[in-house]
Amino acid sequence: MIALRPMRDDEFPAYLDYFIPDYAAEIAANYRLSDAAALTQAKGEIEAGLPDGVATAGQVLLSIVDLSGPDETLVGYLWYKPDMALRSVFIADFHILAAHQGQGLGKRAMALLESDLRAGGFTQIKLRVAGDNDRARHVYEVSGFRVTGINMSKTLGEG
Repeated sequence: MIALRPMRDDEFPAYLDYFIPDYAAEIAANYRLSDAAALTQAKGEIEAGLPDGVATAGQVLLSIVDLSGPDETLVGYLWYKPDMALRSVFIADFHILAAHQGQGLGKRAMALLESDLRAGGFTQIKLRVAGDNDRARHVYEVSGFRVTGINMSKTLGEG
């Protein structure tokens, strides 16, 4: 059985250890930035988006845990921003750790999140997924998400 629970302060550094390099790689691949520039951008965005870590107002950071064994096992992370006025949330990050992928945990975590949000009065979940992230797109598509637009980018050179 999996559960979603608030991320603890002591878990936040490990989350950043996963998130920043992963996000930097996505930035480098999708926006054609150098690895160094992408890493700088990723660090800047996380500092701006989560200045107070797990206690950042207006942001929800969760740990996805497996409770089926004798001890709780961390299997992933979920970060979203609720918008009560629109009764929606925007998922900033959803990740199942590599050792736990391919077991259906992503789909179960998404179903659990949907149930929790519905009970909290939310009516919509939004997110952005990189076009080349086939694994994530699959999880979202089988969970009922549909494409609502396409992000595009062009890097302007000098001259």
